[in-house]
Amino acid sequence: MIQQVAKNSVVTLDYHVTDPDGEVVDEGREALVYLHGGYDDIFPKIEEALQGKGVGESVQVKLQPDEAFGEYDAQLVQIEPRKDFPKELQVGMQFEGGPEDGGEDDFVIYRVTDVTDDKVVLDGNHPLAGQALVFTCTVTAIRAASTEEVEHGHVHGQGGHEHDED
Repeated sequence: MIQQVAKNSVVTLDYHVTDPDGEVVDEGREALVYLHGGYDDIFPKIEEALQGKGVGESVQVKLQPDEAFGEYDAQLVQIEPRKDFPKELQVGMQFEGGPEDGGEDDFVIYRVTDVTDDKVVLDGNHPLAGQALVFTCTVTAIRAASTEEVEHGHVHGQGGHEHDED
């Protein structure tokens, strides 16, 4: 059994996230399970802080916007004609779209942030873009990743990614 967080280990964390003033951003109701070792399953600064930690150990990491969900990008805000959207439209709904000059892989999730009689405001920024965050977590479990998990670059099974078997 692995005793410390290391490359190619599957790590389970109890966590919560606040803003720098202590306001809760994410209560972390469900454990976070990720593949450790540079697979982009978790922010690099948090992964760095967890390296070598054991079960029961905690870390607190302050993330600047560029280390978390990025800076707020005003260019990702779009105003579209209301007539282009379904009748039942509410603030908070999400749509997938692509930038006008982007390629196939450049899809962005847009959130509806305002609806008027003739316009809809869409924001492609992550809701936490532009915010500094404080991530506090405790390691609750560590196990060796399977060969398949390492090959795929993510956790499978409980708390992880499922593949459809055809």
